[in-house]
Amino acid sequence: MEIIVRAGDTFLLYSQLFSVPLDLIVDSNADTDPNLLAIGQTVKIPGYMIWQYTVQPGDTFWTLHNRFSIPLQRLLFVNPMVQPQYLKIGSILRVPVRLENQPLIRSKEYAFDELEQDINQLKSAYPFLTITEIGTSVEGKPIYMIRVGKGSRRVQWNASFHANEWITSPILMSLLNEHLWHLTNTESNSHSDRIKTYSECSLYIIGMVNPDGVDLVVKGPTEANEESVVAINNGSEDFSGWKANINGVDLNDQFPAGWELEKERTNVTSPSPRDFPGNAPLDQPESQAMAELANQIPFDMMIALHTQGAEFYWGYEGLEPAISQLYASVFSEISGYRAVRYVDSHAGYKDWFILEFRKPGFTFELGKGVNPLPLDQFSEIYNAMNPVFIRSIKGIT
Repeated sequence: MEIIVRAGDTFLLYSQLFSVPLDLIVDSNADTDPNLLAIGQTVKIPGYMIWQYTVQPGDTFWTLHNRFSIPLQRLLFVNPMVQPQYLKIGSILRVPVRLENQPLIRSKEYAFDELEQDINQLKSAYPFLTITEIGTSVEGKPIYMIRVGKGSRRVQWNASFHANEWITSPILMSLLNEHLWHLTNTESNSHSDRIKTYSECSLYIIGMVNPDGVDLVVKGPTEANEESVVAINNGSEDFSGWKANINGVDLNDQFPAGWELEKERTNVTSPSPRDFPGNAPLDQPESQAMAELANQIPFDMMIALHTQGAEFYWGYEGLEPAISQLYASVFSEISGYRAVRYVDSHAGYKDWFILEFRKPGFTFELGKGVNPLPLDQFSEIYNAMNPVFIRSIKGIT
């Protein structure tokens, strides 16, 4: 929501009037000096939107206050040129409305277009977010990263390494959406815990590692890639079992952590809908981007979302730090998911993260059933992962 600066306005006034933390207003207006506000200047207030309301017979600011449960001061503030005692029927009022706390997911499949739409909506609603591109897919789609918070502790969450596990993307984006709502709303019961994480933790969200593969599973092939993907898929046009990127490489078998062992174990030697680790570690742009990201930013924890099994993996070759076991115990208790230390696989992002950095890394297998999981599991998965999301950014002390 954008408002116009009046004489005597301050960011502190906006914080008190709209019940939004001062830090978030400052960070939403990074190009503005809080001490040099100019009359008529535009300022962004996170967590709100403006409704255009047409005045009806009998309307007063008081009736609108009661109808929309909006403090009178807010209504008066965003309508500075309106005389409250003389509302004209048919005139337009601006009504400041706090965004609702609800998952972003709609009741439809979730592809790259939906991700971009959600990212744009979040950035508009919460301007303190930082959106960057960490790389591009084979077909040139951006791999987006969202950052929230400015603390020294750094936590990465990612989703949709595997194409037919696309439900992990709307789960992750909805977890972020709820977190942002609590951050901006000082009247929320969990606001104090959440806002503390903003100054202590920097959270990095990669909502869709494999956008080309997700689009193939959700939307089908394009004219440009149809011939190649049908050939890789053994002539079938059913892509529901496709895990790989658009080149037929399994991105979660691409990392230099026992890659040769994984190649031998899977015994898949050419592009395939699943399990082909590529011709060499990190020979795909998506895996390269994820490795470069972890090399550039010293993450203290990494959580990768996959499906399915209602369990998570937290060790690799005995290289995981001691605190990983404590996190695993807590995550299992609050999610109901089974904690598994070791599995017979290598070359995954979690494996490489632990091997390379000796920091806690986790692969969560969300839900149960056959991939791609149906959307009717969304709420159950979301409820299991929400406390894990919160604890990961709060940390364990």
